[in-house]
Amino acid sequence: MKVDAHQHFWRLAQREGQWPPPSLAALHRDFGPDDLEPQLRACGIDATVLVQSLPSAEDTRWMLALAAATPWVRGVVGWVDFKAADAPAQIEALARDPLLKGLRPMLQDLPDDDWIADPACDPAAQAMTQSGLVFDALVLPRQLPGLRRFAARHPDLTIVIDHGAKPFIARGEMAPWRDDLAALAALPRVHCKLSGLLTEAGDRQGDAALLPYVQTLWELFGPRRLLWGSDWPVLRLAADYAHWWAQAQRLAQQLHPAPSRAELEALFGGNAAALYRLPPC
Repeated sequence: MKVDAHQHFWRLAQREGQWPPPSLAALHRDFGPDDLEPQLRACGIDATVLVQSLPSAEDTRWMLALAAATPWVRGVVGWVDFKAADAPAQIEALARDPLLKGLRPMLQDLPDDDWIADPACDPAAQAMTQSGLVFDALVLPRQLPGLRRFAARHPDLTIVIDHGAKPFIARGEMAPWRDDLAALAALPRVHCKLSGLLTEAGDRQGDAALLPYVQTLWELFGPRRLLWGSDWPVLRLAADYAHWWAQAQRLAQQLHPAPSRAELEALFGGNAAALYRLPPC
């Protein structure tokens, strides 16, 4: 089963005053299943994980309803206010829907780099662990140390870092991103998505520029904790769906040590299916 572990849908009517702004013409419209399905079919993708892009309980309910009506959306990563007094109760209620596979606070948008390291988040994290949900970490490189402290306090919580933590590919920088990511990768329940890299690459979108970052993720997380995602439609800022799908496969073929066929199948589907406990096609 080939799985896109990270894609979005949205309706602009729900997002007044929220990202994306009108200046991002490639993104400033509604996106739904009818827009993505032809691209999945062309690339042979069997299933997707629909990830929140709005800090809203209403948006999470909308995504769950959309997933229920879209057979190839096999899971949803929603949103809860982690520091709300009733966050554990909200999480328990949402987790009753079998399509809810995880939750994602939008950490990259928060001014406090250590927001997630606050013990006030612990009851929500414990509720997620008890419900078997995945914590999607949308972080920037500067937020990795705070995420490391949070992850260390919750060793039984499954965590996946979105978009490789958005390294500064456009500037060709590796430090301190690599070392901070390595500290997280040392924790066995921390995973990472091979996604979102093209939109961080600026003019450095060729295979040669991206390969050092993909190789780093491969070395740190290995063949069982790295999973491919498109980040569509945000991907449209840099490339189309088929372009990133083909480029990711080319990059995977250049990794050292070279992935086996089984490891490539895991990277492009099996790992996501296992992590999010997706039902088979």
